[in-house]
Amino acid sequence: MTKPGGSIANYAPFIGLRYSFSRKRSRFTAVISLVSMLGMVLGVASLITVLSVMNGFAGELRGRILSLVPHGYVSAPDGVSDWQALGDQLLQAPGIDAYSPYISEKVILASGRSLRGAVLTAIDPAYEQRVSRASQAMVQGELAALADDSFSVVLGGSLARMLGVRVGDSVEVTVPRLTMTPLGVFPRSKRLTVVGLFEVGAQPDTFQAYVGLAAGQKLLGPRRSVEGLQLKTADLISAPQTIAQLADQLPEGYQLQDWSQTQGSLFRAVKMEKVMVSLLLLSVVAVAAFNIVSTLVMSVAEKRRDIAVLRTMGARASGVMAIFVAHGLGLALVGITAGAIIGVLLATNISAITLFIENLFGVKLFDPSVYFISELPSVLMPGDVLMVTLASLALSLLATIYPAWRAAKVAPAEVLRYE
Repeated sequence: MTKPGGSIANYAPFIGLRYSFSRKRSRFTAVISLVSMLGMVLGVASLITVLSVMNGFAGELRGRILSLVPHGYVSAPDGVSDWQALGDQLLQAPGIDAYSPYISEKVILASGRSLRGAVLTAIDPAYEQRVSRASQAMVQGELAALADDSFSVVLGGSLARMLGVRVGDSVEVTVPRLTMTPLGVFPRSKRLTVVGLFEVGAQPDTFQAYVGLAAGQKLLGPRRSVEGLQLKTADLISAPQTIAQLADQLPEGYQLQDWSQTQGSLFRAVKMEKVMVSLLLLSVVAVAAFNIVSTLVMSVAEKRRDIAVLRTMGARASGVMAIFVAHGLGLALVGITAGAIIGVLLATNISAITLFIENLFGVKLFDPSVYFISELPSVLMPGDVLMVTLASLALSLLATIYPAWRAAKVAPAEVLRYE
């Protein structure tokens, strides 16, 4: 039989884990232990579920917005006249799959009912479908209707509703560029006919408008020139690196942008929100972890005599400390494991759960007309589960150190004097 004074690994985990689930503890200590474990289960499960839902929302947002936003842009301050030659040159670069000419300007759109700011983008529909999914997002009309030279416009669905217009109605566009007339200098304006509406279920629905390239050159100028080219890369994630590599292949004066620069602030805000929510929910885990302190303090008080007996048998202080660390971690591991399992199950079935609640109570939790989604998106990432598990385990280990240290400081002579 191994002596208590031997290796810590021989007896400390066995005694600590056995005491964690022993029925001989006082009822109050058992209740506190149960509360600690339940708190750990709740904290871990909620953290995994919420992180998965936030991953789902971020993915939905990225997919919807980037369905209209090209992977990158090449532009020049004075415009690009021979844009087809430039585009063919860029197609020779590795990672560039397609290009589309564009002219973009902030304008004011007016109808008989309302006045709204918008971003007017002149495009060639034949090229545009190669770099974005705008044509697939059409809910009324077709993007190809912009191909002729007529002054027609395609509006985002939310923008059309705010203006109070439908397909076939007209809107007045005012461009912040001046036109010389015999009566003086006036802002350039033109009446456009609405020929289509698109919806991606995201912010571009509220401000984006498209006109044909020929009409855009007449409105926005200069004639026979474009502002630049929209680019599509082979991989969205590596698009910033692919676009940056084009700098060596272009003449001086060209400007390069990728989607992380044009939309980066939005996605950085989403990432920061995820971090802050994670820290807030991790505080729930921290509270549950530090409830272990109360459990261990009471356990030390209950087992002072047993500690003294172990010490008189030759157990080292480090061995006693290891016993109570194992005791605390045993409680924590049960809570963390159960919480992780529940969290994974909730994260992978959250859509079915919300649908069940909607059917049970006859309510609509996510109205598509308000939230642009009909169900709660969720994307479970193994890295999030691992991070939550390790963070919870680290907090639990930290919580066991002080009570275990106090147990190691128990003086056998003082305890056994009155026995």
